[in-house]
Amino acid sequence: MPTLLLVNGLRFFFYSNENNEPIHVHITKGSANGKVWLEPVTQVDFLIGFSNAEEKNILDVVNSNLEQFKKKWNEYFSK
Repeated sequence: MPTLLLVNGLRFFFYSNENNEPIHVHITKGSANGKVWLEPVTQVDFLIGFSNAEEKNILDVVNSNLEQFKKKWNEYFSK
């Protein structure tokens, strides 16, 4: 499971067997976890155990790194 970014204790990554789904990123911090779709639009699938401030930070990080996350996904899955 390739890690895309570590920031403020948040780990952004994807699983290596999820190339049949639209582009997305998983997020963990301690026991909290989540998933955010990057295509067709940026949209939270779920965020469990994060504070409101962490959820806002997650979306800020995703939006700031959106193109890089998509590029890494496409490179990894050769699309």
